[in-house]
Amino acid sequence: MRAFRFLGIAAPDILDATRLAATARRAESVGYSALVLPDHLIEQHAPIPVLAVVAAVTERLRIGTFVLNVGLRHPAVLAQDLASLDVLSGGRLEIGIGAGWNRPEYDAIGLPFEPVGVRISRLAEAIAVFKGCFADGSFSYAGEHYTITDFDGRPKPKQQPHPPIFIGGGGRRVLTLAGAQAQIVGLAPRLLPGDQTRPTVDPRSITIAAAEEKIGWIRDAAGDRFDQIELNTYPSGGPIMVTNRARAEAQERIDRLRQRTGMELTATEFLESPHVFVGSVQELTDKFLELRERLGISSFMIDDIDALAPVVENLAGR
Repeated sequence: MRAFRFLGIAAPDILDATRLAATARRAESVGYSALVLPDHLIEQHAPIPVLAVVAAVTERLRIGTFVLNVGLRHPAVLAQDLASLDVLSGGRLEIGIGAGWNRPEYDAIGLPFEPVGVRISRLAEAIAVFKGCFADGSFSYAGEHYTITDFDGRPKPKQQPHPPIFIGGGGRRVLTLAGAQAQIVGLAPRLLPGDQTRPTVDPRSITIAAAEEKIGWIRDAAGDRFDQIELNTYPSGGPIMVTNRARAEAQERIDRLRQRTGMELTATEFLESPHVFVGSVQELTDKFLELRERLGISSFMIDDIDALAPVVENLAGR
């Protein structure tokens, strides 16, 4: 059974270096394993410089992207940034990489938002390019999306053969890729079909039964290496809330989901979800223990590092 790891958001808003350093040091003192940052063209910092600052002001805290959108950058260029981060941090980088899902960002800068199969194919090729850049010597690669000719990526990362790769998703195709290629696999909800300018979570995909199905896909793809994979989840069912009114809060969120999707979960289904963290400190502590026991999930991304500090202090590393 893997020890618990908790990942916090490095910069939930645009902040200066002084506040960022204070957040990083507080997270390290509480027991967080890593601080991470998403990759979006919205009102937030770019992840690479933020993670460099976090690494510079801490000693043990790992840094990670959660997750980079491969559609926004050429992977050979990105590999240089990532290898540099790993060297500068002394080997503390985790590489979260995804196919991209937020169509408005693509539309805003004039990039085509291609079908999901194309985006996942590009992601698979990007991972191959990363691994080629990180390996010793030069390499060539000929794919549908990327062509590399006798290229020797520099610098090489400190962690060899490469920093841990994190891939997350909710569909079978991306989780099959993750099972085959990643060291950390994140469970995410699926999005409902329809207007992708306003993506909507499919309520059925946040249940514990859906998580069991997804883990089955990962296991099938991973084969003998499944036991080496760390499973992660995050609060996509709404922000983490420490409260003694868990069922009342759950019902309010269920009502909003029903209004948006026409689908309804029971309060028990909602509160059992590996994507919902609502309850008292003791209830949430028990929930993390139950998710690890039942599903093997030991890694959790926390959207507010202070909200669950007592839980993290109690469980981190156990």
